[in-house]
Amino acid sequence: MSAVSRSPSLAVLIPAFNEQDTVGAVVRVALEFTPDVVVASDGSSDGTAQAARDAGARVVELAQNGGKGAALLAALHATTAELVVLLDADLTGLSAAHLQILTAPVQEGRLDMSIGVFEGGGFVTDWGNKLTPHLSGQRACRREWLLGVPGLDQERWPEPAITRHLKVTGARWAYVELSNVAQVVKEKKRGFWRGATARTRMYASLLTYGVRRRKP
Repeated sequence: MSAVSRSPSLAVLIPAFNEQDTVGAVVRVALEFTPDVVVASDGSSDGTAQAARDAGARVVELAQNGGKGAALLAALHATTAELVVLLDADLTGLSAAHLQILTAPVQEGRLDMSIGVFEGGGFVTDWGNKLTPHLSGQRACRREWLLGVPGLDQERWPEPAITRHLKVTGARWAYVELSNVAQVVKEKKRGFWRGATARTRMYASLLTYGVRRRKP
């Protein structure tokens, strides 16, 4: 008797900080793809956690804002799925078909990680993704591999640490196009000056990862 093939279990993980206006829509799309959807509310001071629950996600609430890395690790510990899809909480234009595009190369064993980049979703987010595609928060990989990223929870923005681990481990990875997906820009969410300041701090943290890592 031949063995019955089994698809690996899969979860969608969504770190979120003060994203009450958008997280529900992202959760609802994710639930079309898998019933295992976890939102880690990173010390949010608004209704993010409740909006995620109302949309049907399991929610982990961090008492303090520790950064995206800490939220991501908390979400990883909240599931036992073999494969995980990482999504930002402020996406627009997302569909279950996009999640299939992102996940298929890993499910089929062709890649260890796929990284989603935007195309046609809007000038600002398209431009940002094209300039720094390795900083995309939309990814699919095996949960155990991601748990092995050194210092994952210590990085406010963990994408550089994840990318470095890809190189160190010799993992197979590639970019996949997510057509017509975008993010709500920080300037729109927080007002121009507060948003611009937050964006500057984010990119400063992301782009100085290598320097910080070399410090004793």
